[in-house]
Amino acid sequence: MTRVPLPVRALALGAATGGRSVAGLAALARSRDDLGPLSGSAGRVALTLAQLGEGVGDKLPMTPSRLAPPALTARVVAGTAGGLLLARSERQAYPVPALLGAVGALAGSWAGARWRAVTGSRVPDWASALVEDAVVVALATWAARA
Repeated sequence: MTRVPLPVRALALGAATGGRSVAGLAALARSRDDLGPLSGSAGRVALTLAQLGEGVGDKLPMTPSRLAPPALTARVVAGTAGGLLLARSERQAYPVPALLGAVGALAGSWAGARWRAVTGSRVPDWASALVEDAVVVALATWAARA
């Protein structure tokens, strides 16, 4: 079986982060042991709780748009960090994976917002959000482990 190239995984990890801002870092923490404090017990628990909290908060009607500057900036920073940590964990150069993590976060943010807008008229928002959650977790887990 051929290993998926690092740039592809960094882009996918960033896209997952665009869907849920902590998804990429949480998946990395759960699948890697060489990320310092992030992959220790406290880091894993904290990131998993943050991911669960974001999953709940995302479904609340007062949650601001992920495309608004503070939220989008946080997703891009988290996507960049995810790409960088993924490369570091594999002892690879990190500028390209970090950049692709950021690009993936932008694309994932836009795609997630578009998904919710399109499906929002057909199904309850919480239902489309749960589908998005499943896709985000699967993508982040795959990118962190592939």
